[in-house]
Amino acid sequence: MTMSMAASHAADKRLKDAIFGAAAACREATGKYGADKVTNATMGVMMDEEGKLACLPTMERVYRSLPMEDLIAYAPIAGLPDYLEAVVDLTFADQRPEGYTAAIATAGGTGAIHHAVANYAEKGSKVLTSDWFWGTYGVICRENACELTNFKLFDEQQKFHAEDFTGKVSEILKTQDSLLVIINSPAHNPTGFSLTEEDWDKVLDVCKGYAAKGKKISLLVDIAYIDYAGEKQETRRFMKKFGNLPENVLVMFAFSMSKGYTFYGQRTGALIAVSSSKDVISEFTEISKYTSRATWSNINRGAMTLLTRIQQDKAALAQFEKEREDFYKMIQARGDIFMQEASACGLDALPYKGGFFLSVPAADPAAVCDKLHDDLVFAVPLKLGVRIAACSVSSAKMKGLARKVLKAWKAVEG
Repeated sequence: MTMSMAASHAADKRLKDAIFGAAAACREATGKYGADKVTNATMGVMMDEEGKLACLPTMERVYRSLPMEDLIAYAPIAGLPDYLEAVVDLTFADQRPEGYTAAIATAGGTGAIHHAVANYAEKGSKVLTSDWFWGTYGVICRENACELTNFKLFDEQQKFHAEDFTGKVSEILKTQDSLLVIINSPAHNPTGFSLTEEDWDKVLDVCKGYAAKGKKISLLVDIAYIDYAGEKQETRRFMKKFGNLPENVLVMFAFSMSKGYTFYGQRTGALIAVSSSKDVISEFTEISKYTSRATWSNINRGAMTLLTRIQQDKAALAQFEKEREDFYKMIQARGDIFMQEASACGLDALPYKGGFFLSVPAADPAAVCDKLHDDLVFAVPLKLGVRIAACSVSSAKMKGLARKVLKAWKAVEG
């Protein structure tokens, strides 16, 4: 028997990350055949049309101009006040819902999700998200002694499956007095799907219905990819719906600098909350600060300063937003190439609205991804299908990719 010194609740922890595993296989092939021969559709980072890691020029310029003190000094546990004010403004733009709001700085969007689960899901309870989802949700839930369960994201018409969402909420709340729901929209990872305003109406009708029965509903909206989902005000219009909700419905947003600022490794984000209750928001601030102190203490001061410097300089902000718009158009064009070619060749790709990723359903995703290696294409196998990173595949390499995926799919599944 293998010796273990770990606590009993930790001894069986094993991290199996399909994304980084696929990326490792891709690196090996690149070393063997050359980058020009390999299609890397694995990683969720922005690559330019030459296959180089891309960053927003204004972000780099402002960051390099920061004094050393701003890079090395401690930050307050809750985050720099100007940063917290800025991320609330960035989250809502002109679509801020009525109610009380607060924000807490977190270690990336992942940290925001961690805090929501740690503080708003009862130990041993079920947390609900869609069946197409970012696998780290499950890791965070297990780490916090919760169980992630799923509703079907798509109905037979590949639209939001409101009926299944309603049914799963009903099923869970038969045995729980509270529920945390995680919805990643707009520009969902891994499909690129976005809920419509009518879809959000259905979600909120369910939440308000159970709130009227005395249940506590916490809704976490993961907006990590919102800056690559479309026009700023249009993609946030649904947020107005979160005003004046019952006090036992709390809405939170997971904000990330990783994608919107091409600042992945600096691990800076925020959790933003909105409620009709001042007491609920005061509680949110206090318990979030406590959890921050117990995990990372405080986060990257330089990244927070970078964001506020850009926001406070009108000329820099205008240039920054233009650069990001160009990146958005580049990724959108790549996604459009894939979807148009998928339609032309008969590949059943899920509806892509925007963002870094798109997906193709498959019964045996790992086998399909393995078969794609024959064409030196590397994608990520998920539970329900294959994820393609539009953010990292150039337009030139995107051409013909749908047909290669279809060929691999047919070879495996007939």
